[in-house]
Amino acid sequence: MIAVIGLIVGVVAGFVLQPEVPVYLQPYLPIAVVAALDALFGALRAKLDGLFDEKVFLVSFASNVVVAALIVFLGDQLGVGAQMSTGVVVVLGIRIFSNAAAIRRHLFKA
Repeated sequence: MIAVIGLIVGVVAGFVLQPEVPVYLQPYLPIAVVAALDALFGALRAKLDGLFDEKVFLVSFASNVVVAALIVFLGDQLGVGAQMSTGVVVVLGIRIFSNAAAIRRHLFKA
């Protein structure tokens, strides 16, 4: 419940404060959001399976964002940033949909 409240507070703060992301960080923001969504869907799945651990969630959340950003940064340095971004989004997208399917099966028994 605390996570949901934190998410709502964060979204409201974002709309009210309208923070600007520096130009040099803009390519990494969508990747960070997708990585964070992957961790959130994984946490929800773990919660429904009765396996949720706060420490694992925090480490997963932070490491997903950092690793995804590092992969894209490395791609930028090699001149293939767009391809690396696409790769990260595809891999994390597969994980998100896999977790969403498991959540759906758990909730609707289908």
